[in-house]
Amino acid sequence: MDDGIEDLQVRIAHQELAIETLNATVARQDRLIVALQGQLEELQQLVRELKPSPLGSDIADEPPPPHY
Repeated sequence: MDDGIEDLQVRIAHQELAIETLNATVARQDRLIVALQGQLEELQQLVRELKPSPLGSDIADEPPPPHY
């Protein structure tokens, strides 16, 4: 009978350790996702700033269409 209780206590201890490890992993991944989302937003803003607007530029600076 004592062996059965001891076995359960050992299993519970291992499960608690596994849960703590998984929790730390999930928390670390959450922080990484938040950081990556911030970097993605920064990159998207940089791309928007680099992409020329077809409506905002001077038409004289544009080359003629290929059919001319």
